[in-house]
Amino acid sequence: MRRKWLAGALVIGIVSLPMNEALFKRLGGAYRGDPETLRDSLSAPAQQLLAQVFADVTHAELRDYHVHLVGLGVGGTGAQVNPKMLNWFRPVHRIKARVYLSGAGVTDERAADQQYVERLVRLVRAMDKPGLFHLLAFDHHYNADGSVNREKSEFYTPNEYVFALARKYPELFRPVASVHPYRDDALSELEKWARQGARLVKWLPNAHGIDASDPRLDPYYDLLKRYDMALLTHVGEEQAVEAKEDQALGNPLRFRRALDRGVKVVMAHAASLGQSRDLDGDGSLTDNFDLFLRLMDEPQYEGLLFGEISAMTQFNRLPRPLIELLRREDLHHRLVNGSDYPLPALNVVIWTRALVRHGLITKQQRKLLNEIYDHNPLLFDYAVKRTLRAPGGQRFAARVFQAHPALEARMPSQARDDRRPET
Repeated sequence: MRRKWLAGALVIGIVSLPMNEALFKRLGGAYRGDPETLRDSLSAPAQQLLAQVFADVTHAELRDYHVHLVGLGVGGTGAQVNPKMLNWFRPVHRIKARVYLSGAGVTDERAADQQYVERLVRLVRAMDKPGLFHLLAFDHHYNADGSVNREKSEFYTPNEYVFALARKYPELFRPVASVHPYRDDALSELEKWARQGARLVKWLPNAHGIDASDPRLDPYYDLLKRYDMALLTHVGEEQAVEAKEDQALGNPLRFRRALDRGVKVVMAHAASLGQSRDLDGDGSLTDNFDLFLRLMDEPQYEGLLFGEISAMTQFNRLPRPLIELLRREDLHHRLVNGSDYPLPALNVVIWTRALVRHGLITKQQRKLLNEIYDHNPLLFDYAVKRTLRAPGGQRFAARVFQAHPALEARMPSQARDDRRPET
């Protein structure tokens, strides 16, 4: 599906000329208003819908555990994207980058990093006491020998950049570290950010080239457990960044090794895309979502394994995973919310019409939700998930959108001293 929309974008882009901003806005950020004007611009029914979606969730407890921070390195941020994403001789990649930047409100690549952050800050602040949003660092792709693979590194967001922004906006953001386990300094780097209060560590195995079942990762897992940090990891097929032959690394069953060593694992998107080999059985191709549910249903992983629901409203993931999780109310206490920002702002993947077609929202609700999107795609993502109903009427429990005790950040002083012997 990704190939189809990218190919279509490429054809349109070539016909319309590369610098056609209207094209990128149509595919990317198709919003029309400012976040600050939302309250004065919404119709009375849309305002009523907003009141309903916050009725049982306090603003202070609201959490988004999956917010990407991407930059081009402008202004000394240290962020990077793969050069192919900025090269018109690689038109599919270039158009894709422009679509993402459009969704994030970037209009001038010479000021991309600043504009990205300013837009995100505006969106969060316009939500009125919005709770906390977790900013994700994103490490390079590393080869098994510990060397950096820059060709496979789609983008890079330094831990230092994420932690600096969290310190600058402590009322808005919390930092999520990213440390590739194949780095020569992986353990010392992981411990460094643990001591600075990191509670979550971001992986994307398909893009990072990480085999979560690799026995060499045991010391890394043990350090995660020691500092009570959780892995926030992509599972399932990956379409937002290049993965190719590494798609097999998104198999949820590969994380048994971490779970069996007592590591908390948060599986992003609930593995709602693609298939993997059934490593527990005959190796047959099985929906990743079914492999995720299998793990969630195993009693020994209660308190260790969690699901995260970002991107599940995208048209290419509908409908079964979303409907199934809405119905599985017995799992809601182990689900957390994430927006996967800036993806909720991308008009090319967020189709509210598809939600109507699958009976998840009504036509009237679609109209009201689209009003919210026009001003604040981040708020729109939350409102959509709170409005969804399975055909049987089930909805996500309020707790899914609130702070989860197992994942909440601690102050740096709360990190255990590694010199203290384990008891």
